[in-house]
Order: sequence, then C-alpha cells, then structure tokens
Amino acid sequence: MSYNKNEIKMKIKGVMKMDKKKNLTFEPKSGWLQLKDKEINDVMKYNEDYKKFLNIAKTERLAALEIIRQAEEAGFVDINKILEKGEKIKPGTKIFVNNKNKSIGLFIMGKQPLENGMKLVGSHIDSPRLDFKPNPIYEDGHISLAKTHYYGGVKKYQWTTIPLAIHGVLFKKNGEQVNVAIGDNPEDPVFCVTDLLIHLSKAQMQKKMAEAVTGEMMNVVLGNIPLKDEKEGEAVKLGVLSILMDKHGITEEDFLLAELEVVPAGDARDLGLDRSMVLSYGQDDRVCAYATLNAILDIENPEFTACALFMDKEEIGSYGNTGMDSYFLENTIHELVSLEGEYSALKVRRAMKNSKVLSADVTAAYDPDFPEVMEQQNTCYLGFGVAVSKYGGSGGKGGSNDANAEFLAELRRTFADNDVAWQIGEMGKVDAGGGGTIAYLLSRYGMEVVDCGTPVLNMHSPNEISSKVDNYMTMKAYKAFMK
Repeated sequence: MSYNKNEIKMKIKGVMKMDKKKNLTFEPKSGWLQLKDKEINDVMKYNEDYKKFLNIAKTERLAALEIIRQAEEAGFVDINKILEKGEKIKPGTKIFVNNKNKSIGLFIMGKQPLENGMKLVGSHIDSPRLDFKPNPIYEDGHISLAKTHYYGGVKKYQWTTIPLAIHGVLFKKNGEQVNVAIGDNPEDPVFCVTDLLIHLSKAQMQKKMAEAVTGEMMNVVLGNIPLKDEKEGEAVKLGVLSILMDKHGITEEDFLLAELEVVPAGDARDLGLDRSMVLSYGQDDRVCAYATLNAILDIENPEFTACALFMDKEEIGSYGNTGMDSYFLENTIHELVSLEGEYSALKVRRAMKNSKVLSADVTAAYDPDFPEVMEQQNTCYLGFGVAVSKYGGSGGKGGSNDANAEFLAELRRTFADNDVAWQIGEMGKVDAGGGGTIAYLLSRYGMEVVDCGTPVLNMHSPNEISSKVDNYMTMKAYKAFMK
C-alpha cells in the first residue's frame, strides 16, 4: 500500500477530524463491561453448573463418564451401535466415540459432506496429579504410606500438607473391577503428603524450591493404627491392608496393575467478595472441556460437521493411545466417512485438510505479584474474555503451531458477530519459558488451528483461579465457532 503526496495530505486531514484515541488505538476492555444486561445471570448460572462438573470430574475417567452421560441425555448415540445396525448417518446425526473411557469425541454431522471439513474444538480432560506407584504401600516410623509418581508439570512443594483424595480403578485376580473414590465425600477420611516443620527446616529452607521437596518424598499418608497382635514390624501397613480387604476386597497384589490418582480433596468454590472467580483443582483443562461440552450440546444442524474432542495425556505430551498423538481422531473420521456413504481414503484426507480447529486449552493470566515474567502489552488478563494465542512454544516459537492471519481474521468476525469478549496474548516474555498444547498435532493434517482458551492463575497448582466471565465467554466462543 502506498500513497502520493496529495493522498497523504487528504489522509492527514481526515485523521485530524477523527477522535484519534477512539479510532486509531486499541484498548482491551473488561469482559464484565461487555456483558449485556441479562447476561450477568447467565454467567452466574453457567458457573454454578461448571463447579458441579469440576466436583464430579476429578480425573480423566470421571470426566469421560460425565461427558458421555450428558451427551446421551442430549441425543448422542454410541458409534458402535450405529456400526452394529449398519445404519447410514445423515446431517444432524449426533454421535459419540468412547476411547478406552479416557478420551471422548462428540460429532454432529453437518449439512456439508465430511470431506468439506469440520469445525473442531479440542480440549483435554487430564490434569496434573500424583499417581500411585505399582507397588506403593509401605511402613516407616509406624506410619503407613503410599509411594507416588507425579503426573505432568507440578511444583512439588505445593502438594504437601493439603487434604488429598484418591480416585481410580483396580482389578482383582478374577477380573472384577473395583472403583475407588475416597476423600471427596464429607464423611470420608482424607490423605496428605507431609512437609518438614519450620522448627527443623533450616537446611531445607536454603535449598532451591525444586529441590526442597523431591519426587521420592511425595508419599501419601494412609494410616497409623497397627493390626493387633502382629509382631512382624509392618503392623500398621497390615492394618491398612486389612481395611482395604474388608471394604473393597483388595489385596496388596491388586495394586500392581491399578490406576489410582491422588488429587486435591474438596469442592470448587467461589473466589472473591464479588464471587467473580472460581477456585478449584483441575481447571487446566476442564474449564475448556466444560465449555466445549456445553457448546456442542447446544448446537443443532450445523453447516459443517461439529466436533468436540476431550483428550487424555496432554499434560505428558499427548502420547499414548488416548492422547492426541494417537490415531484416535483419524480412525474415527475413516468410520464416519464410511457411514456417510461411499468410502474413500481421499475423502478422509480432505476432511482433515479442510477442517478448522480451536485448540481449547488454558493460558496464563497476568499475575500482579509476578509481573517480571509477563510483557504486559501482550499478555492476557483475568476477566477480559476468552484468550486467543496465535502461537505458543518456547523462546523463538520453538515447538509451536503458528496460526495463519487469514484464519484469525475469520475468527475475529465470528466473535464480533456473536458478542464474544476476547483478547489476544502470549504466555509470558519471550525468554521466560512457554508451553504448547495439541495445536501442532492437528496442524500436521493441514488444518487451520489456533489456541483459544481461558486465562487462569495458579496454573498446574492444586487450586487454580479462573474468572466467571472468561469461562462463560469461552463457551460462547466455541459455540459461535461450531454452529
């Protein structure tokens, strides 16, 4: 774009007549101030339901069960039932796919054939936590404990001295599944990882934070009462095992193949005098997962097939057969193309290439206590709406997807047309660190992909903070995108 001298003069005259502040600059605005009068009640109602979801969906297995429950209530049908009957699908058909009870795909078939692409929102339902080791239970100092292995990126010291709950599954020798859920019912006992008392922690306090509590110190306290008349030196351990046998029929050998997850005990709570925020474990990434679920459940007969993904293993790189790096999505699209009618592998490739995606994961909100890691002109703020991140990664955009400007322009129009409060930013200063999510895994198919999710404080901690207006706007954004 270029101008001659006369054109430049005319431009200057035009600008002089403008309100320069209003017309030439951009100033982000709080999402609370962008709400319509009736929406404040919608925001609060949405977040009450969101807190209930958080309380139920403490693990990826529990989240998957709840997603399927709500999907079935909304008319979604298991793809296996459709395959068994040999039925063909048509526009408006609602389908869910369950991948090993840990990741879920929801689809509403669009008016356009699948090869023309999907509108896909991809979240994850796993969160940082502690996992029981295969042989966990031991006794030391007349206390019975369980050895753990932390899952995902955590600050280990944050997990000491807080009430913890245990959720998961075990299998007996006969194949019977035992579901474990201890610590979240008000009548349940809770568990804890200990920390050194301040009176004796002179040496500990001189260590780096990463070294003050190590992975092998993350042992969960289970009990203290010895089994009566036992003289073998592990009477407390035997006391714990006897309780497990009496209540659940579990022996120590059953732990070898178990999946037991240790998570913070207790419910999600309102935060702040104005009740404007939510304080809870697991908001990375169940805040986006819940928004994705609500969005697709409220859609009927979309132009393009609407797809909501709820994936596992994101916190450890998206590997494994339930992570985004698996062929779960691609295999499902093969099945759906076949169910549409005439199958071809080329149609599958076209379906993937022509799709548009919101990688639905949280991002870091500006923390006024740690301004040194943020570049304030390009950060996200709590309460300013759903956040769009053109790129992620670390340093020089290493390991990131970098969204195309054309796709972002389309997204801006969609948000404007649907009164979505949104902001754009990046996760901290260039050299401060960074991170990424599933966007790059989907972009390899040629899809248009951008990170779009909720800003949070205390990310990866036992208690994360989100703004209720951001949570609501995240749902509005996903719905506007998919419908």
